[in-house]
Amino acid sequence: MNKETEKKIQQLQLLEQNLSNIIMQKQTFQMHLMENENALKELEKTNKNAYKIIGTIMISSAKEDLKKELKEQKEILDLRIKNLEKQEKNFKEKAEEIQKEVMKEIK
Repeated sequence: MNKETEKKIQQLQLLEQNLSNIIMQKQTFQMHLMENENALKELEKTNKNAYKIIGTIMISSAKEDLKKELKEQKEILDLRIKNLEKQEKNFKEKAEEIQKEVMKEIK
């Protein structure tokens, strides 16, 4: 195996590590998004006082303020997830391309 092939294999391994990190980040953001959506649903159901947790304390907050805050967080999470999906797609395409090149050189 020549040095260029070895270099491509290393590049492929690095791409796969980066892809793995992106997938983990995306899953984390998706989990936060689900929590956010559940909080919005629960907030819609309640007519009682609304509270939010800041650090280790819980404080009373206006329902409309909490809704606005949760919707803003949802927008941010959606954008982050879309960005990670684009990165994931790019890394997958690049990895497939390099993998094909390596397979040609090995045969």
